[in-house]
Amino acid sequence: MKYLIIIISTFLIIQSVSAQNEQELDLENVLVVAQQDDLSDRYTLEVALLELFNRYGINTKASLNVIKQGGAANILQADSTVQKLKSEGIDTYLLVSIRGYNKRFKPSEEINDFDEEIKAGHLYPLYRESASNVTFTFTFYRNLAPVHYELIRTGTVGSKDAVMKKLMKKVERKLRKDWIK
Repeated sequence: MKYLIIIISTFLIIQSVSAQNEQELDLENVLVVAQQDDLSDRYTLEVALLELFNRYGINTKASLNVIKQGGAANILQADSTVQKLKSEGIDTYLLVSIRGYNKRFKPSEEINDFDEEIKAGHLYPLYRESASNVTFTFTFYRNLAPVHYELIRTGTVGSKDAVMKKLMKKVERKLRKDWIK
């Protein structure tokens, strides 16, 4: 009995400390950056996320409206771009990328800084015929510092549209539950 009380007390202390360290998202203004090489995949993913966030009253902007066609994504780090986005009320950057096509991926222990993540290559398309599922990473940054990282997996997929439909359902659930007030 004594050990049970010690174990429960330890668990509760650890939970309260970790809850204090995790910053709440409370999304209000977001720049959505889909990190796909294929422009049509980027467009599909960014537009779907913009529509979803707008339905919940979140001011959103797509990176496709900030980065010129064929331009490098690291323009998002430029002081002038950061200041322009801040003047528009954008305080959070959301980087979305595909991690892979199986369930083996585990959440990273360390969130990469914005500079490292924006320069990383992301070669996976939204849909691959042989894939049984798709794992997406959602990384949120404020003031170019990481504040939240999450993996979202979609189940069995049969087409690009099926991937997007399943992803939007899961993102909407996360949005309502964890990402807004």
